Amino acid sequence: MTEPLRVLLADDQTLVRTGFRLILGADGIDVVAEATNGTEAVEAVRRTRPDVVLMDVRMPEMDGLEATRRILTGAPGEPRVIILTTFDLDRYVYAALSAGASGFLLKDVTPEHLTVAVRTVRTGDALLAPAITRRLVERFTQRGSDTAALHRDLASLTPRELDVLGLLARGLSNAELATRLHLAEATVKTHVARILAKLGLRDRVQAVIVAYETGLVSAGTGEAAEQT
Repeated sequence: MTEPLRVLLADDQTLVRTGFRLILGADGIDVVAEATNGTEAVEAVRRTRPDVVLMDVRMPEMDGLEATRRILTGAPGEPRVIILTTFDLDRYVYAALSAGASGFLLKDVTPEHLTVAVRTVRTGDALLAPAITRRLVERFTQRGSDTAALHRDLASLTPRELDVLGLLARGLSNAELATRLHLAEATVKTHVARILAKLGLRDRVQAVIVAYETGLVSAGTGEAAEQT
């Protein structure tokens, strides 16, 4: 029997936590802890080991961005983090994705979307379509800045893997990548998995960010840069 999905809610608004807890509980998802700030969230993750954290961005004492950084330290068994925000394309959301969050939700999310999102990230999938991530990157990336950028050396990638990464960053799905590159979809999935493994990335969201921040894809154009 599959164990129930375990979720931690981190939000300083009681009504938000209560509403989300009721929605998740009605779908058989256990809320194992709640936190009103980032400090409490970090401690609660260590204590309860949830599968997924729903993390508000703006909280007192420690915000959700710093809490996300501390939670996603690379330790075994770390949870997936979904950022909660009231604003689409929030600068903090971009920084949180760079820090390792698996996606974001607006707080007015429907009950159905909320439960699907939590289950999606638990399986290891990213919550954002690459095209949405691209909009975030194009708006907020500043190469050479000290933001939560993901600096990676792409030299370990093969020419084909560079092609896949560049197209992935432009928002193409696996099926679209397969058509564009005249490959089987299973082969594309293998290339994506190898890219993530070689670059030490959690999911496709971070792969898109890396593609822009390393200059493989040019922000504002969505076109892959020339490879020499």
